[in-house]
Amino acid sequence: MRPCLLLALATLCVLPACRKSPLLSADPLPDSSRSLATAASPALPAASAPIALPPADLSGSMTLERALVLRHSVREFEPHPMSPAQLSQLAWAAQGMTDATTARRTSPSAGATYPMEVYFATADGVSHYIPGRHAMQRISTRDVRRSLTTQQAVAEAPCVIVLTTVTERTRKKYGERAERYVAMEAGHIGQNVLLQATAMGLGGVPVGGFDGDKAREVLALDKSEEPLYILAIGKPAAK
Repeated sequence: MRPCLLLALATLCVLPACRKSPLLSADPLPDSSRSLATAASPALPAASAPIALPPADLSGSMTLERALVLRHSVREFEPHPMSPAQLSQLAWAAQGMTDATTARRTSPSAGATYPMEVYFATADGVSHYIPGRHAMQRISTRDVRRSLTTQQAVAEAPCVIVLTTVTERTRKKYGERAERYVAMEAGHIGQNVLLQATAMGLGGVPVGGFDGDKAREVLALDKSEEPLYILAIGKPAAK
């Protein structure tokens, strides 16, 4: 059996556990942690410690223009699991902090309200990304990929990224416009991830065809948090 993500990262720094309500405002520096639901994995402790990720590589060799040219939807993947460094880079591209002083991130957010949460589903379980610490917090030991959607690409991808939204964070500031701003932000994050994957020699496909209620149940989210966007990521299968 392959070691779980926590064991793969065992040599890295273990950070203090963090539990916050998903309704907490994301200003200006959230840990983006949510209250853990033990229903996701009955054997998992209610508060598993976040595990620090390797630093993101800020000196990639592929230009943005080249990544734009090469990016295309990939639906068939090699079965190899993702390394901690690869997971770290994808997480950083999605929501990583770019300025510790202002707490700005790699993707824009209306009023810096940051309603989006990022989850990684692999064969070893589900982990939640904490941008303020550049860390992962495991919330389930179950492989939920096949339960998220009927699409084969999601079931077989080594890494499935689920973007969820706690829209109330943005609604508090912008009212009815929040829905539009949240949709925009999800698109920004998705494109960041797809371009970063391309630059890493990986591929991916965005997925919108899934049952939101089922995905919420699979991830053990509360009603304030809505699954919005799925990305299947991995090394393209040899042709």
